[in-house]
Amino acid sequence: MLDQSAIDTLRSAAIPDQGHVIDGRTEAAQTGETLDVVSPIDGRRLCSIAAGSAADMERAISSARAAFEDGRWSKTAPVHRKKVLHKLAGLIERDALALTVLGVRDNGTEINMAYKAEALSAAATFRYYAELVDKVYGEIAPTGSNVLGLVHRAPVGVVGAIVPWNFPLMIGAWKIAPALAAGNAVVLKPAETASLSLLRIAELALEAGVPEGIFNVVTGTGVAAGEALALSMEVDVLAFTGSGATGRRLLTYSAQSNLKRCYLELGGKSPNIVFNDAPDLAEAAKVSAAGIFRNSGQVCVAGSRLLVQEDIHDDFVSEICKHAEAFRVGDPLDLSSQIGAVHSLPQLEADLRFVATAEEEGADRRTGGARILQETGGYYMQPTVMTSVRPTDTLATKEVFGPVLAVTPFRDEEDAIRLANGTEFGLAAGLWTQNLGRAHRMISAIRAGVVHVNTYGGADLTVPLGGVKQSGNGHDKSLHALDKYHDLKTAWIQL
Repeated sequence: MLDQSAIDTLRSAAIPDQGHVIDGRTEAAQTGETLDVVSPIDGRRLCSIAAGSAADMERAISSARAAFEDGRWSKTAPVHRKKVLHKLAGLIERDALALTVLGVRDNGTEINMAYKAEALSAAATFRYYAELVDKVYGEIAPTGSNVLGLVHRAPVGVVGAIVPWNFPLMIGAWKIAPALAAGNAVVLKPAETASLSLLRIAELALEAGVPEGIFNVVTGTGVAAGEALALSMEVDVLAFTGSGATGRRLLTYSAQSNLKRCYLELGGKSPNIVFNDAPDLAEAAKVSAAGIFRNSGQVCVAGSRLLVQEDIHDDFVSEICKHAEAFRVGDPLDLSSQIGAVHSLPQLEADLRFVATAEEEGADRRTGGARILQETGGYYMQPTVMTSVRPTDTLATKEVFGPVLAVTPFRDEEDAIRLANGTEFGLAAGLWTQNLGRAHRMISAIRAGVVHVNTYGGADLTVPLGGVKQSGNGHDKSLHALDKYHDLKTAWIQL
């Protein structure tokens, strides 16, 4: 149970200016330049972080390469790596509330969500991959009796990771934990507007026993630090979560450098499809509203397109609007708030432009759509429901990454499938029906990496997350995440 007084004590703590974590030490940027960290809660400066340059990134990569090659981590017994990662998970659990409050001050996610989705989720992820360290085997091929064919799993080397601002701990752990479990060295570039909690994780990793140089964090902009990471000839794999435009640049940088493998999770425009035979329409409305409005819609798998069968459309939209209007938007460190802040002023302004564009294109604003609580200095927006959104409208085809829901009616299964697959994205989807045959047909027909049935969200570590089409490639979570961080090596032995 979270305690408001403990949260208030932590929120008032001064945050010192932050440097990179390279080779086990905290370092200022070589240029001496810094970036201000501004809290979306009230628009005030929290501290500064190092503005990393290509030189800073090259130093971190060199440290990671040396640490990997000398075997201080990659050549240790798997049971040792398991023990260290378990200890790291325990340290994250120990500091869970402090990490969560630090992260919320940085990115604005409501604390009730952030506590579970950030700190506790990250701890669970490190535990999950710690347990896998000594349980993933190589293979013996079914060869003739005169040959022994062995398939070894080997660490790839140096892994570069670039993670976004919406859930930095959760998404960071999805990349860091399996990469370390596989024996690699990692260089992480957090979003420049949400670096604080990941810098703290790097310190906890050292406390847990991760060797110096094996996990480095370089802060700064994508143009400076991120580009240097992607262009490096010494990075073997790059794992990224973020925008499609940045993902395309990273692929170009891979081609310009050493053809490093790039695994990209690029967001979505996920359809949430409600049939008239949904088992509980009231529950569907409640869960669907949470599936778009929690964290102010800043969730990659958010059900941002609501497709509702025509004969229940009006009643269902009314229920969605009731939930949208009932959400308590406010200070994300107040336990009574159900929705926190939009992450930054530019993001808020972009969200509002999407609403204006939708109205210009003929959509109806049913509720919300305005900035609120401006007197706090923070960045807050009403949950917004837009109806009469056509499948070709901007709001139906472009990712908003804000608390804006686009509603479109459909006739039947065929029409729902056409609408669901009608964007360039393919990350997630949802559908509500009690017809088992329909559910399986829809799962098969919808082009998405995750399809929720009679729920939205909540898939745990046991299943992979990854997109199709322009939502990217590769998978976070589950056993399959390890595939990104292992090379397969064949030994063909003549007996």
